[in-house]
Amino acid sequence: MKGVLAVSLCLCFISGVSFADTFAVGTANEFTIDFVGISGDAGDLGSWPAGDEYTFSGVNHGDYRMGKYEITNDQWTKFKNEYGTVYGNPTYAYDEDPYWTGTNVPTNNASWYEAAQFVNWLNTSSGHQAAYKFSGTQGTGNYTLEVWQSGDTGYDASNPYRNSNAYYFLPTEDEWVKAAYWNGTNLQTYATPGDVIPVAGSDTNYDLAIGEPWDVGDGTEELNGTFDMMGNVWEWMESPYNSGDYLSGSDRGIRGGSYGLYDYFLRSSVRNIGYPRYEDYNIGFRVASVPEPATISLLALGTLALRKRKIKKTVQ
Repeated sequence: MKGVLAVSLCLCFISGVSFADTFAVGTANEFTIDFVGISGDAGDLGSWPAGDEYTFSGVNHGDYRMGKYEITNDQWTKFKNEYGTVYGNPTYAYDEDPYWTGTNVPTNNASWYEAAQFVNWLNTSSGHQAAYKFSGTQGTGNYTLEVWQSGDTGYDASNPYRNSNAYYFLPTEDEWVKAAYWNGTNLQTYATPGDVIPVAGSDTNYDLAIGEPWDVGDGTEELNGTFDMMGNVWEWMESPYNSGDYLSGSDRGIRGGSYGLYDYFLRSSVRNIGYPRYEDYNIGFRVASVPEPATISLLALGTLALRKRKIKKTVQ
């Protein structure tokens, strides 16, 4: 039985394998977020043109997890019930409710700042460090995004937006692109197994096949276990659109196309831009995270157990 357990643990972080985290546990607002494991790389993957002024060169910080689905209206509503008023500076980044109101459609009309507050609550409500630095009073018009500075605990000079001790975060463009398009050898054009154009209205939601966002997960599983990284709604990147432009109000990248655009916008070679204050009914987001520390430890233990079994079998 111990051998069987070790095998299951050792498989738990193969890229594309799903697992879920639960929030607001035991309350009426309890909800889960599903993640898929994305395998990290030890070194540079090369240089892959992946949109205007952007080159994908890999994700070198190790394994991470990508949200399997876009964050839904149901998850957003339950977050607000627990968190309270989502508000801040500038106030016009917080004045729109979702336009598309279905329970399980991706939440929309969410600015980057609103998405950042959602992510911060995921962290703080589960005992982790907030990813993004806000000053002022939460729930008021002076609650303002700042950038982590040298001297702040968790400051990372390579990404001043994200605290390096955070557990949940918005994906950088590198993290998002890798989860969508990297097949282990090269960067694909589409996030489909086999790199084929997805069927509109069946595999994914684009080209006005549905005419509005559909429920997350209604399409076909993509290359690395995600859904709707192509189509449905555009998704916020954590990263600034212009490399190195880490100011609180700098333009952010958005990726993935939407339900109303044709297949060109689903490609890895296409990126778009949005002001972080911008709320639009075609823009939502998904969440990424580091691997569970316990999972990493158990993975190592499982590997060790398997090695011991192999040695014992050889000796016998």
